[in-house]
Amino acid sequence: MAISSMNHFTILTDDLDGTVGFYRELLELQPGPRPAFDFPGAWLYPPGGPHAILHIMAGRPRRELVKGVIDHNAFTGQGLVETVGKLQARGIRYDLQRLPGIGTWQLFFHDPNGAKVEIDFNPAEPAPA
Repeated sequence: MAISSMNHFTILTDDLDGTVGFYRELLELQPGPRPAFDFPGAWLYPPGGPHAILHIMAGRPRRELVKGVIDHNAFTGQGLVETVGKLQARGIRYDLQRLPGIGTWQLFFHDPNGAKVEIDFNPAEPAPA
């Protein structure tokens, strides 16, 4: 067996609508087709993408949403200045740094459920003000 790429990440939530809205507004991921599971949730797709890259599972109370050993999920994005502006407008704390020796912009923040999100941007993108 040889792994060729990451398929998706799964986020657990007790607020499905709020979580979908967060990823829709900030990362422009779009809800799309999802199998008829016996629990609520959503599958989110990148614009024009044929495969869901983020699965959201809901229906359990917050006290049952236990953090595992995965530290964060990471995406590749475009529009660093615009993304930072969206975070600032929503009052979301973030950390922005450059990958040493490479220059890739790394933007870190947390979703409404406490999941850490990273978005990597091309080093040629301008720095936010």
